[in-house]
Amino acid sequence: MNVLDLLLEPLQYEFMLRALGATAIAAIVCAVLSCWLVLIGWSLMGDAVSHAVLPGVVLAYVLGAPFALGALVFGFLAVALIGIIRGTSRIKEDAAIGIVFTTLFALGLVLISVTPSQTDLNHILFGNVLGVGEADLVQIAILAAVAFAVLFVKRRDLTLFAFDPIHAFAIGLSPRRLSALLLGVLALTAVVALQVVGVVLVVAMLIIPGATAHLLTDRFGRMLVIAPTLSAVSSLVGIYLSYWVDASSGGLVVLVQGIVFAIVYLFSPRQGVIGRRIASRKPVAGSVSAG
Repeated sequence: MNVLDLLLEPLQYEFMLRALGATAIAAIVCAVLSCWLVLIGWSLMGDAVSHAVLPGVVLAYVLGAPFALGALVFGFLAVALIGIIRGTSRIKEDAAIGIVFTTLFALGLVLISVTPSQTDLNHILFGNVLGVGEADLVQIAILAAVAFAVLFVKRRDLTLFAFDPIHAFAIGLSPRRLSALLLGVLALTAVVALQVVGVVLVVAMLIIPGATAHLLTDRFGRMLVIAPTLSAVSSLVGIYLSYWVDASSGGLVVLVQGIVFAIVYLFSPRQGVIGRRIASRKPVAGSVSAG
């Protein structure tokens, strides 16, 4: 069997076509958002929102409602609770995030354990991209399109907010509103990736692509191209591997992304641990710029 046969065989099955489509969509929108999350330093926030949606998904299952609806409600609830705790007490943001996301995640685990079901709800935790139906694919595409559209329309404001919130405020922008907008998109994007890699691994798709691109370029505009490109290719490779080795699809998607990050971390000419030694005569790039 040659390489072409290896590539074409999975495409004979509709479930693989839907899985590849859903994965590509989720990988791209997560990677674009991850560029802002990495620069602002919201990795923990991405973890919080992705885990906090679990009870919403379980309750949606119990009530017979769409999973995305329950996940969105609890995603926004988590963001609101973190803001309330941070704004009305002495508790700092990292502690507020830890309190909210662990409590809501624990609530989700309890609900799973007590919910009578003929369906294995563990796919909520670990993803089930090979089980994506046509309706699920349409839902993923719509939510991703909304998130991507918001990021595209507000990209300049969000970029200024990421680099210099004080300057953003000085020219009439509201850092608080931009922060809320970005958190809303984060909740939306977490729901998009939920079906692909599950609650546990969503944060990886929201952080690894942006972090990888951050090591490859010091220009934010290039990050917005490199991150989704690497994320989409890595994720599709993960789906193909899951077909051939019969292993967890979500796990392999994240594993491949992690391997790509490790390679870049070691061998990137400018920021790589080994690459910098090889290119030691060349100037090392500084911080990321908005261009």
